[in-house]
Amino acid sequence: MNPEQFVQELSKRNFKLNKNQINQFNQYFNSLIEANKHVNLTRITAEDDVYLKHFYDSITPLLAFSTVFKSSSSLCDVGAGAGFPSIPLKIMLPELQVTIVDSLGKRLNFLQDLIAQLGLKDVALVHGRAEDVGQNSRYREQFDIVTARAVANMAVLSEYCLPLVKKGGNFIALKGPKAEDELGTSKKALSILGGKTAAVKQLQLPQNAEERTLILIEKVKATPKKYPRQAGTPHRKPIH
Repeated sequence: MNPEQFVQELSKRNFKLNKNQINQFNQYFNSLIEANKHVNLTRITAEDDVYLKHFYDSITPLLAFSTVFKSSSSLCDVGAGAGFPSIPLKIMLPELQVTIVDSLGKRLNFLQDLIAQLGLKDVALVHGRAEDVGQNSRYREQFDIVTARAVANMAVLSEYCLPLVKKGGNFIALKGPKAEDELGTSKKALSILGGKTAAVKQLQLPQNAEERTLILIEKVKATPKKYPRQAGTPHRKPIH
């Protein structure tokens, strides 16, 4: 998917990019490739692949669950790496208030430079592990939307993300193919942590037909204080 096809595909879905947004994606690509020479940010480096498998892929929650995204929603992206999905979503919705949580300083340094280059406002970077951030009253249950892309299985991911979602808000997991199986094993975790499955959407990326699954979890009640457990525990001992 080259940049022109990217713009056309979004236009078909009633998202018309202006010149500034097109330039921002172009700058994002160039910055990513340049920084990737020094810091391991992505294995995907061909322009067509970055536009499809990073940029377009990151925007799929907005295409699938557009009603969840209000222009001034607060969004927290857990384990964003090189800024996926939050920075493409921010470019699409400039009013979105974004907080990015990542445990690796080098990635956050890249994002800090990127945010400045793209002229993005209302993007906060938090250096820390999701478990610690989820217990911090400044962030706990503060966000309308929490996203995570390819970070861990659903039971673990729910413990990272649901404590950050405010009651009535939503957690969106961006997963690969056949991710509904994970939902079965994460039912207990979702229930304990205050979440309820609202929708599961399977889709194929345009052009290469790679399969993706988007899981929308609604936060229906507050997360008990003991969650998230201390760093490393959710991964070692998922709630089952």
